[in-house]
Amino acid sequence: MIALTAARLYTPLETVEQPTILLEGERVVEISSRKARPLPKGVQQVDFPNSILAPGYVDIHIHGGAGHDVMETDPAALPAVEQLLAKHGVTAYLPTTVTASGDHILTALDRLATAVENAEHEPPRGRRARPVGIHLEGPFISFDRRGVHPPQDLLLPTLPAFERFWQAARGHIKMLTIAPELDGARALIAEAVRCGVCVSLGHSDAKLHDTRAAIEAGAKHATHTFNAMRPLGHREPGIVAAVLTDRRLSADIIADGIHLDPTIVELFLKMKGPEAAVLITDATAATGMPDGRYRLGWFEVEVKNGVCMADGALAGSVLTMDRAVRNVTKFTGWELQQAVRLATLNPSRVVGLSSRGKLEAGGEADIVVLSPDGEVVTTFIRGVRTEAAVGR
Repeated sequence: MIALTAARLYTPLETVEQPTILLEGERVVEISSRKARPLPKGVQQVDFPNSILAPGYVDIHIHGGAGHDVMETDPAALPAVEQLLAKHGVTAYLPTTVTASGDHILTALDRLATAVENAEHEPPRGRRARPVGIHLEGPFISFDRRGVHPPQDLLLPTLPAFERFWQAARGHIKMLTIAPELDGARALIAEAVRCGVCVSLGHSDAKLHDTRAAIEAGAKHATHTFNAMRPLGHREPGIVAAVLTDRRLSADIIADGIHLDPTIVELFLKMKGPEAAVLITDATAATGMPDGRYRLGWFEVEVKNGVCMADGALAGSVLTMDRAVRNVTKFTGWELQQAVRLATLNPSRVVGLSSRGKLEAGGEADIVVLSPDGEVVTTFIRGVRTEAAVGR
């Protein structure tokens, strides 16, 4: 049995001072404070003085990293992405597709479903984050708000099209981004919700009434709020107003200081609060790599000075989740514990991963060790340790 000790622990809803986490294999056996209970005899202590223990981060929107895209056919792609994620504190993630031809999406969904299934059954591997579902971003999105998604491959939402994707993914689609104003969107939303999918509103030019209708149909989240959305208007408030004010919706943002001004990050967090706000990276293959040209799905993006572009538009990011957490504290003055919640418990709840995003007895030992200012010291995935990224 191993005992992890540190200065502090975030569950993330509660703080434990002078904590001890007892690990047996890939599970947490007990969480206690050394103030109340001394270390049991015979355990192997691994101490992180002046550090913080927190749940492993969960990224529900990521396209790639380490020079690879999650839609690639190269068998080395996902392991490379997952190793990079683990070094930045992410222990579980949703590989995220982009709009492509139907055949390309179907092939990618089949391959990603296999990765999810393999991760469920293989022994702890420690050095790699685990895919726990799939995020289907596109092709059911707005032409006007498509961003860099290829226009020729966009589709109107239909139940047969969704069924083809659902079958290819073998039921592993956890999140679907859709523009609610499209013909057929409400019926597809209702069907996806029936299948247990978190329907997220995004890449949308929707007005207020279409957004509210989608929420009534079962949509419960919003994708990279403000980006690829009809702007907030004072006479036609549109989708952004519904996202910010409707308590039935949680929502995520890309807090890299590029996609959103820090003041808008502060506004978003004030409106959604610590219960309904989620951090994502929307990271591309360029993450963790030098400036240059990289793939996003089946097209290329160019990165200069950390900004990812294609055809003059932002095309994902090179953000890492640990950086996003630290940016929240920097931009808004939030405490680190509050920011950690946005990358752990909240995204897990959004996509129905009820056992993730929190530290508790009986749960999997997915743990990130943080410095007092949120730098990743090391990560444990199912009880197996990896090291932090170098040169963050």
